[in-house]
Amino acid sequence: MATVNVKINGVEYAVPQGSTVLEAARIANIDIPTLCYLKDINEIGACRLCLVEVKGARGLVTACVYPVNEGMEIFTNTPRVQASRKMNLQLILSNHEKKCLSCIRSTNCELQKLCRDYGVDEGYIKGTVNEYKIDDSSVSIIRDNNKCILCRRCVGACNNQGVGVIGANNRGFDTEISCAFGQDLASTSCINCGQCIVSCPVGALYERDDTDKIFDAIADPTKHVLICTAPSVRAQIGECFGYAPGTDCEGKMVAALRRLGFDGVFDMNFTADLTILEEANEFLSRVKNGGALPMITSCSPGWIKFCEHYYPDFVDNLSTCKSPQQMFGAIAKTYYAEKMGWDPKDIVFVSAIPCTAKKFEIGRDGQSAAGVPDVDFAVTTREVGRMIEKAGIKFRDLADEDFDDPFNVASGAGVIFGATGGVMEAALRTAAEVIEGKPLEKVEFNDVRGVEGVKLASYKIGDINLNVAVASGSGNAKKILDAVRAGELDVQFIEVMACPGGCVNGGGQPIQPASVRNSIDLAATRAAILYKADEQKDIRKSHESSAVKKIYDEYFGEPNSHKAHEILHTHYVKRGLYNNK
Repeated sequence: MATVNVKINGVEYAVPQGSTVLEAARIANIDIPTLCYLKDINEIGACRLCLVEVKGARGLVTACVYPVNEGMEIFTNTPRVQASRKMNLQLILSNHEKKCLSCIRSTNCELQKLCRDYGVDEGYIKGTVNEYKIDDSSVSIIRDNNKCILCRRCVGACNNQGVGVIGANNRGFDTEISCAFGQDLASTSCINCGQCIVSCPVGALYERDDTDKIFDAIADPTKHVLICTAPSVRAQIGECFGYAPGTDCEGKMVAALRRLGFDGVFDMNFTADLTILEEANEFLSRVKNGGALPMITSCSPGWIKFCEHYYPDFVDNLSTCKSPQQMFGAIAKTYYAEKMGWDPKDIVFVSAIPCTAKKFEIGRDGQSAAGVPDVDFAVTTREVGRMIEKAGIKFRDLADEDFDDPFNVASGAGVIFGATGGVMEAALRTAAEVIEGKPLEKVEFNDVRGVEGVKLASYKIGDINLNVAVASGSGNAKKILDAVRAGELDVQFIEVMACPGGCVNGGGQPIQPASVRNSIDLAATRAAILYKADEQKDIRKSHESSAVKKIYDEYFGEPNSHKAHEILHTHYVKRGLYNNK
């Protein structure tokens, strides 16, 4: 790689040619503050917090977009630079609602930290302050423009997802981030993915919080309150309590949930395995009997809504399988309710998930196998963290505990569901053995692993030449579907995760500041936990799970049976771009 020599604060460095000043400074272990910059999402130089001095340049320059060149001398911390940053913070704060004590992002707010670093308080600049009505129309996402700093990170994230339902409206002091024509968010083709939330540096965007309702249910002696946790929650919950990204806290998470008072703490990996049995057999049935191909996975509710709005012609290609979340709720209120002698109406089922779109999914039609909603509440990893904190549970001091029976057996294939390519790999492990009728010698399908936005692979399985595609992020799903639609890509099976990197990078995961997101591959770091857990499992194929075998023997009979379809499968809607009903 070609390099150039620069001098930063008097010290010489060789940095890659084409680097920005911001990137060069990071190589020098200097963190230049930013508010609008987010790597690969928003690089517009709007907030002016990253201003630095460059010898010979006219005025200060924005480090996030200013390229380095040979012999450049950069100064990142001069009195002039500090004064400029402080003034910009004062200007931002002058039109910002300063209710920090009750703000959901307090102590994890990038604006709050910078104001503390630069000694900025709220009284420096006074004048007219814009007031906005909070948009709480969505079942998943709430926008409070009173706290918006117009950084446009959320706009970049939404555009990156290929959705683009929010943008800058009006001009000058009246500029606001909102939907076109004054629509509320629920009236648009928003897919509820929550990537806007995890991109926001302040408290202008957050998920609808259901934790008080869950605490009320736990306190009700007439209710049986159960919870299951998605594969990636255990890989990220530790970040809520100061653990570094990439720390597996499954045992502590189970212990904490039990102490919150749940009557059952279950592992969603069980229904991830169940999904694979249903989905793999559905795929093989379509191949043999002429069903709609390519078949597309249906685990990601953000992706499902994206398909319904933007690619309704592919709705028939979607697997009819419910997501693992919905399957678990359905089983809890049918099979488990029968075993326990409970009325399904007395069960409150909660899922802990990395995804804000799951809050939309629980209200969809076709998600009530027992005549009541399969899942009552879907709470994000962040909400779970807040519940544990509110209850005064010392998470870091807890000893590891195991999930409850009878759903505590799961395969490594179920674990990797949380990473992009994980559903595809899990399905291939089972499909290959069903087709070939013999055990796989090697269960890893490395071609579909990794955080790349689009992955293609081909496999010879028995007499079938199988071409598969994996999309990470709905914006990349567009690329694959456009190619299929145009006849440029011949595939039989497609996995799509709405969030870049998969569930490990979901919109409900702990929010990491730009300084972290810009310096490490957060999705890859988090996914590594799941692949490590898979490697350590004795059972690594979904169809070998004893818990899955038992529920088929006792209840469903076989995959894709009539009873399985009644409880574990659903349908989808061709909404079109302007129909959100």
